[in-house]
Amino acid sequence: MKLLLVHQNFPGQYKHLAARFGADPGVQVVAIGEQDNLSKRPDIPGVQRLAYRVAREVGKEIHPYLRNIEAAVLRGQAVARIAMQLRAKGFVPDLICAHPAWGEALYLREIFPDSRILAFFEFYYLSQGADMGFDPEFPATLDDHLRIRTWNMVQQSSFFSADAGITPTRWQASVYPAEFQAKMNIIHDGIDTDTLRPNPAARFPLSDGRFLTRSDEVISFISRGLEPYRGFHIFMRALPDLMRRRPNAQIVIVGGDTPSYGRRPKDAANWREYLLREIGDEIDPNRLHFVGKIPYPGFVSLLQISRAHVYLSYPFVLSWSMLEAMAAGAPVIASRTPPVTEFIRHETNGLLFDFFDRQALVEAVCRALDDADLSQALTRSARQTIVEGYDLERVCLPAQIKLMQALARPLAEPNQ
Repeated sequence: MKLLLVHQNFPGQYKHLAARFGADPGVQVVAIGEQDNLSKRPDIPGVQRLAYRVAREVGKEIHPYLRNIEAAVLRGQAVARIAMQLRAKGFVPDLICAHPAWGEALYLREIFPDSRILAFFEFYYLSQGADMGFDPEFPATLDDHLRIRTWNMVQQSSFFSADAGITPTRWQASVYPAEFQAKMNIIHDGIDTDTLRPNPAARFPLSDGRFLTRSDEVISFISRGLEPYRGFHIFMRALPDLMRRRPNAQIVIVGGDTPSYGRRPKDAANWREYLLREIGDEIDPNRLHFVGKIPYPGFVSLLQISRAHVYLSYPFVLSWSMLEAMAAGAPVIASRTPPVTEFIRHETNGLLFDFFDRQALVEAVCRALDDADLSQALTRSARQTIVEGYDLERVCLPAQIKLMQALARPLAEPNQ
């Protein structure tokens, strides 16, 4: 089989698939990604990586709604040029797996008209019922609604080129139009439950040379970007009360200062500075640890020592970190929002609270910390949820590979 993987931030969601197929001598794997991103990623054995660069920047005078569209077209053109070079060398993929959100997949059907395309549909922007307008602190304008409707054009074009789609969760599938859902296969990316498992001996280093362990009262919060989309503002504003209630708690916050999805605050460099300025006099800075982005082993250790892991999200794409916390044995206290409630059942495998109710957040964390029997029951059930339904090696990866092999299989010849 000849397999082409296309992802702006390769490997992205194709990390495990690329490694698995790259190790298969019967599969020729080629991957295309954006050059700056590829330069930061290690090679994957058996995978030929090709980098693209866009021909120019987005025009300064273009309509603001169309900036993302023009950027997508430029990416699509750059990938199409690489695809033409591949075709000229005799590489015609049996299957193309592509994440279409950034535009790389726009023109692949023109280059490889007979190849099968499996598109990774991650999120379809809605003007109502999802992230847009969810948070009253950041009300949506008519301009916002019109802009996101325009942004969906790239995915709509890719939908008509795709033979099938894949998405990780039922809720993500539900935000797409019915026509998309007819092509959709719901298969999660998978959680490595062999790595992410309880470890009573785990230790997490702090910058001052100390180590935190399971014997410490560690409360963790993790987000790739510290921003309102992941409830960072709600969590930070809950800290004064939480730290008063828990005088021995150590708060560890993982994440970078650059927002992944939303905007920066207007009068501060980032949300961390903005919120520390707001609550700084009400907290104990010696028990609050901002550790930035950390290597994966440290991330795993933090989850393994956490006595309470707080996760919030707008109605948006669910973070892998919440499911990883469930697998690693951290009691999860999470917002009662649609992406979360697909996985967390209140008082069964986690505790839920209203996204905007800071007091309920504090009460749920204190309950988990005070009731050891409850926490043990929650973590056992949470791990079982992930192992049985979302394990990488035993559930999700086999399902993904089965779908890909079925889709790549040549069409049956008509009866003679």
